[in-house]
Order: sequence, then structure tokens, then C-alpha cells
Amino acid sequence: MATKNNKIEVERIVIKFAGDSGDGMQLSGTQFSDVAAILGNDLATFPDFPSEIRAPQGTIAGVSGFQVHIGHADIHTSGDMADVLVALNPAALEYNLKHVKPGGTIVVDSDSFTAKAFKKAKLDTNRLEDGSLDGFIVIEAPVTTQCRLTLKETGLDSKTIDKTRNQFITGLLAYMFNRDIKLSEDFITNKFAKKPSIAEANIKILRAGYNFADTIEVLSTTYIVNPNENKSGKYRNITGNTATAWGLMAAAEKSGLNFFLGSYPITPATDILSELSKHKSLNIKTFQAEDEIAGINSAIGAAYAGNMAATTTSGPGLSLKSEALGLAFITELPLVIVNVMRGGPSTGLPTKTEQTDLLQSLWGRNGEAPIPVIAASSPSDCFDYAFAASKMAVEHMTPVILHTDSYLGNGSGLWKLPKMEDMPTITPIIAKPNSNYMPFERDENLVRTWAHPGVEGNEHRVGGLEKLNGKGSVSHDPKNHALMTKLRAEKVNKISDSYPKQEVYGDQEGDLLVVGWGSSYGVLFDAFTEVKEKGAKIGFTNFNYIFPLPNETADIFKKYKKILVCELNSGQFANYLSYSLPEFKYDKYNKVEAQPFMVSELKEKFNEILEAK
Repeated sequence: MATKNNKIEVERIVIKFAGDSGDGMQLSGTQFSDVAAILGNDLATFPDFPSEIRAPQGTIAGVSGFQVHIGHADIHTSGDMADVLVALNPAALEYNLKHVKPGGTIVVDSDSFTAKAFKKAKLDTNRLEDGSLDGFIVIEAPVTTQCRLTLKETGLDSKTIDKTRNQFITGLLAYMFNRDIKLSEDFITNKFAKKPSIAEANIKILRAGYNFADTIEVLSTTYIVNPNENKSGKYRNITGNTATAWGLMAAAEKSGLNFFLGSYPITPATDILSELSKHKSLNIKTFQAEDEIAGINSAIGAAYAGNMAATTTSGPGLSLKSEALGLAFITELPLVIVNVMRGGPSTGLPTKTEQTDLLQSLWGRNGEAPIPVIAASSPSDCFDYAFAASKMAVEHMTPVILHTDSYLGNGSGLWKLPKMEDMPTITPIIAKPNSNYMPFERDENLVRTWAHPGVEGNEHRVGGLEKLNGKGSVSHDPKNHALMTKLRAEKVNKISDSYPKQEVYGDQEGDLLVVGWGSSYGVLFDAFTEVKEKGAKIGFTNFNYIFPLPNETADIFKKYKKILVCELNSGQFANYLSYSLPEFKYDKYNKVEAQPFMVSELKEKFNEILEAK
């Protein structure tokens, strides 16, 4: 039998925080994640919340959640099933119970399990009493009562006091996982630096939760997750949107160009605009436009004026920007378009994740207008691919679309702080004064030279009408149009010569090649690894460079008997591959539930195909 304070070391742990949108579950999840990062754990997070600003309280539709996966081992996903579920009301428990591991721990605020709460959640049974939780360790904590007793003498109103419940849970978990409570106190102090009375109240509740956990017998066993020793150097916990913003800034510095962002706020991309707006001291200019069209047009104007320019959006905004994208393409100006994908169509599911904008980014323009498309794989490598997109745009004089998504943008992971001197150079091809400049004269890579307005002797015109090859005057000549169309397409296709080699994990030839793109990397990698460890002849490759495809793609594909393309849509990348490389047959595994893949469902699919060979 376990004794009090029996400590068990575990490789990894998954915790799901769930409650109403106003219960502070996102804050507690972020707080727990930051502490884990400080203590050296690897981690990945997944915020999951309703799109309504005021979601209906107490209902299953209004449940807000935050999942964090921390580990001594390397972490690639936010986890499948939760080891610990925190449910601050019956709806949160009902919605998430199916995602808790058998024998897992469930922490509830027992004060919230009332007849009124059951009615709101449309439940006709109390799971704390009907035996349905018998296979779990259940901690029934009177969180609301404890918070009100602890803060009774502070003079705070009951509404403010009830908002501290998340800190009671955070304190309880700090005890359960042997976390230094001082780190959580520091988080609160910094979070509420301008409201010291609120900070003090939350710290009191944090300690109350810790002390409560120390007194209840059900927590006779606590857990230790040791630091990840594979990660040396200086790391921080970072969201994908913040990493994207910093990648754009790093690229501007390496290129020696001023930076301009023209954007309209849209979920889930707004945080990129917000983050960049904080850095005026680094000569970062941000413009919050009146709409999506104004956002991209202002960025095109900034690019024409000689700035590194970008615009950020999500699926509906990308639709609105499509005409201006054609203008950026025909003028051959450098521009980065960041598309943080979300569930659609139309307004769809603004706070949920999908990979459903791929075909729009590939072909969603009038005329022949091929634009490079790349995609990030993790919250931390949003930095790398924002940098790569910027380098590609500037050095090849083309707009570039960078895909992230809600899972990456709002999620977080450990990011190793780079040294600027170690990052690749970015070399703009800028015309010198009085250089007999012709706006559409090209180098060996078919890239035109960039002349900034006001430079002596380099007066020129660019615009949306077709231009005469080399000179740039308006031309309606059919043969010239055919030539310019060919040259622009060939320029984009030649970009694949600059790609890094497409990496294949596992067997370099075999029975099955698993193919993913963008944010599917982490969960596909874990599922592939577990199947590979059972002896399967299986390989895995994840595409970050989507259009044009890496040059070696066909050579990779021909080495496998079967190719399975997995993506969070109805088969867009698989269809694109069928169009681009029709000599191969592609099996598909698709999920369109506005939720990421789970390792378990992918393993089941991989094994099904392998067993059918």
C-alpha cells in the first residue's frame, strides 16, 4: 500500500484543464506549462475553446479546455488521452470523460455539481454518484467553498473570489506533481502586477489548494517528471503565433530591411499582429487595417517602397485577399502571407483547427498565378518557417504563403533561442542607382531586380497589367503574354532547387510510407514510431515545402508499396499529389472534425494497411 508522499517518477503526463470560458482554464494551463518549461520538461499544449465571446455557461457547448503534455522524454504532441482531468463543472466532466485514460485521475469542484448545473448541461444523472467513475481516481474538492472561506476577510466580492478557483486547482496540481509553488506565485505576481490585491488573493488560493492536497488521503502518491536531458541550451515556452512574429522580425534584421505588417484582426491570427506591434523600438511598423483587402494592399505598397512586408490572416481573410495576391504575383514583389488555418467554410469554427485551406492557397487566384506555399510543423518551428518564407520572398521576388493553423498558433512548445549570427543570410537583389535599370530583366534564377522608389536613374512602372518582357511597359502582345507567364512560373518552380533535402524517417523503402504535411508532423511521428517499434517496414515523411514540391519527391515515393496521406481535411494534399505525380496511387486517411489527429487512431489505420498487404 502506498504511504503518504510516496513519489513516483514518470516519463510523461497529460493534463486537461476544463471548465467554462470564464473559469481561467487557459490561464492555469499556460501557468502550469510555463512552470514545466522552467523546470526543464519538454512540453506541448493545445488550447481548445468555443468561438463565442460569451459561450453559454454550464453547457457542453460552452466548455473551454487546455491540454498540456509534459515529459522527461521528447514531446511531439499535446497527447491523446489525459492522465489527469480537471473539470470545474458537470458539463466539463461530461464532455471530456471519454478522453481520460482508464485509471486516470479526475479532479472536480464538487460544489458545482448541483441540480441547476445538471439542468444546464442537459444531464439526468450525477456521475459522482452513479458509479460511472468507479474506474478512476476521483478527487472531489469543494473548491468554491474553500475559495470563499479563504478570502472571506479580504472584502472582495463573490464574483471576483469565484474567479480564483483556477488557482486552487493549480496549487493542488503543484502538490500532485512536486512543483515548486514559488514558481506559480511568481507567475501570478507578474500576471497581476498592476493589481496587487488580485495577485495577493490568487496567491492565497494557490497556497490553499496546495495545502488541501497535502491533507487528503487520496493523494498519498505524487509524481515527478524529471527534466528533459536531450535539450541543452536556453529554451522558452512559446506559442506558434509569437514564434511566427519573431521569425518575421529576425528575417527583417538579417535582410537589413525595414519591416511592415498590414493586417486585419482575425481569429486565430490576431496574436501575430499584437506581438509585432510591441516592437516599434526594432523599427517594426504595424498597420491595423479596416479590412482584409486594405491589409494586403498596404503590405504590397510597403513592398514596392522597399520594405520587407507581410500580412496575416485566416481562411476567410485569405479568400478576400486573393485578388491582391494576383497583383503581388504579377508585379513580382516580395510579400509573406501568413494563413493561420481554422475550421470552415465561411466563418465556420474560428477557434478550431483544420488543414482545409491548402487548395485555396495553391489555386485560389484568377489567371496563371503560381505562388510558393510552405507550412510549419510545430509551434516552435513557426519561427523557422516564417524566416524561411521571408527569405524565399525576398531572394526570389515573389509572394509566399505560409500555413500555420489554430493548433500551432494557439498551442505552445519549447523553443531554443537561436543566435542571430548563426542564422542564414538573406540577400535582397536591389538595383544600384543609375544602373540602366529594367524592371523585368532577370538573373540566372529568373529573379527580377528590386528598385526602390526615389533611387536616381531607376524610375520604373509596375502594376496589374501585363508588362513587356524586360522593359516593363504595358503589353497586350499574345506572344509576350505567353512568355511572361512561362517565365513567372519557371521562376517559382526553380525555388525548389534551394530547398533542404526532404527527410524520410524509418525505413528508406518498405511496405508503407506515411505522408503528412504541416502541423500533422508531431502526431504522425509518434504513431509511426510506435508502429515501427513493432517491426513494421514503414517510413514517414512530412512536407513543409508544398509548392513547388521537393525535387526528390518521386524518388522517395517509388520505394514504397503503399503511400498513405494523412491530413485534417477531405484529401486536399492527396489530390494535389495525384495531380502532380499521377504515376503513384495514394491511400487517404482524413479527419474533418476540427480537432487534431490522435496517435491511437493513426496507429490503427497504419496497422490496417500493413496487415492488408
